[in-house]
Amino acid sequence: MLTRNAHDQRSHVELITVYEICRILGASLDIDRSFRSVLNVLAAQLDLQRLMIVMADPDEDALRVHSAAGLSRVQESRGRWHVGEGVIGHVYATGMPVVLPDVSQAAEFIDRTGAFSAEEGHMMAFLVVPLKTDKGTLGVLAAQREVQGNARLSDDQRILTMVATLLAQAAQLHEAVRDEHQRLQRETTRLQKALQRQPRGRYALDNVIGESREMQQVFVEVHQAAPSRATVLLRGESGTGKEAIARAIHYLSPRKDAAFIKVNCAALTESLLESELFGHEKGAFTGAIGERKGRFELAHGGTLFLDEIGDISPAFQAKLLRVLQEREFERVGGSKPVKVDVRLVCATNRDLEKMVQRGEYRADLYYRINVVSIFLPPLRERRADIPPLVAHFIDRYNKENRKQLRITPEAMKVLASCYWPGNVRELENCIERTATMIQGDTIRDLAFPCKQNKCLTQTLHFMEKADAVAVAQGRSDTGSVPDPGTRANTGTAPSPTVIGPTRGLPAKSSDERLMPEPVDERERLIWAMEQCGWVQAKAARLLKLTPRQLGYALQKNRIEVRKF
Repeated sequence: MLTRNAHDQRSHVELITVYEICRILGASLDIDRSFRSVLNVLAAQLDLQRLMIVMADPDEDALRVHSAAGLSRVQESRGRWHVGEGVIGHVYATGMPVVLPDVSQAAEFIDRTGAFSAEEGHMMAFLVVPLKTDKGTLGVLAAQREVQGNARLSDDQRILTMVATLLAQAAQLHEAVRDEHQRLQRETTRLQKALQRQPRGRYALDNVIGESREMQQVFVEVHQAAPSRATVLLRGESGTGKEAIARAIHYLSPRKDAAFIKVNCAALTESLLESELFGHEKGAFTGAIGERKGRFELAHGGTLFLDEIGDISPAFQAKLLRVLQEREFERVGGSKPVKVDVRLVCATNRDLEKMVQRGEYRADLYYRINVVSIFLPPLRERRADIPPLVAHFIDRYNKENRKQLRITPEAMKVLASCYWPGNVRELENCIERTATMIQGDTIRDLAFPCKQNKCLTQTLHFMEKADAVAVAQGRSDTGSVPDPGTRANTGTAPSPTVIGPTRGLPAKSSDERLMPEPVDERERLIWAMEQCGWVQAKAARLLKLTPRQLGYALQKNRIEVRKF
């Protein structure tokens, strides 16, 4: 018999073990990694020599080792049983746990792995418990212990049974998420095939300007997805017009006569966002002097646009997931469920896939919102849309300010060759700023701040690229960024400089050695010209081209040669 102190100590260890296992299983849906971590915790906390989880292999109609602790890879690969074979197969078939106090005395014990066999001079026990759910047995959890002193195998069986229940629930959840993911993939494939069968022609949206091939593809996807009830996820950089596309989806849907409600998830704290979306009851918190409906209720029958959906906290992700699954929620401070009929459109400029891999974003929520994905291309990849966008912004400025501004072809050429890291929003701001500050009624190329080395957005973009390279090289200082005012400016984003000296040219200072030679043709041309002081003959030698080939490449990429 264990003394009371020993019993209390054992209970304390078991409690810590279960807590740690619950934390591991709740942190990720990657059961391969989670199950290995669970086995390592069991081995360390309970002093178990070896453990393994055996799951059914549907491809071979057999049982195989899924995860293990204390086994080599060769031993894991040998672990294979038929249903009903040995202790492993028997526990899987019957769903009843088995405890063997001494494996050397058990005729039914079959060690396929070669790791759990009897050891001379040691009494080795073998414990096997099933991973059971309401749908049946998914696998078994097996452990080995050396029997010494007052060791009670019944205590080990009890804690292993608890852990097996948690493992079975995690495996069932993983299977449900996998099935849902496959269903969504099939739905996405069906929609893509429907888009391909759609007759080609020019599409248009009332509130979006786009004549390029890339935007025409976006318009096709919007027209295809809008009539359905499917959740839409808009992907793209900041400033590409995700809110405008969300409005277009709403007004092309059967819900166009109902409300279109938008919420910026990044602009509110978690508590404010919960109250904003779900509403609150009177007295729910200080200042709640009355009942207030949330955005979900206000959007009932219509469309709810959640912008910056990738910036919500992990705690709020779980709350939002329940609403998307059940289509019901409770107000803050309330207990009565509220049912809503809302079409959800989400948007983000973040890489959700990498966030899911890092455990920063729930995989189940990702699958819920990523039903129909529409990718909005950045402005630099659809330069054919720049002239109509410029014309639209100038026309609107003229109407609002009662002016008759026009733009010259040279000025339009500057805008068409810009990198536009801020996309359409930056283009709009640039037009409005220039139109406000010019004298006269003609916008010329020299009127733009970039032609006077005063483009702050360009400076910011260059510093971001330099910081990224500094981080990649293990540097923490960014004070070596050259002054953008000393650089040649052609209306394009600042180009990177080379690392180390260039053959045939003087070595650059450490302040200039920030970035590797670019791969993009246009940026590489600008890089070479800047390295050579905008002398075409030297730049041609650096790029191993003839001066004639270089001149043709500069003309093709619309690069204005800086004159000194």
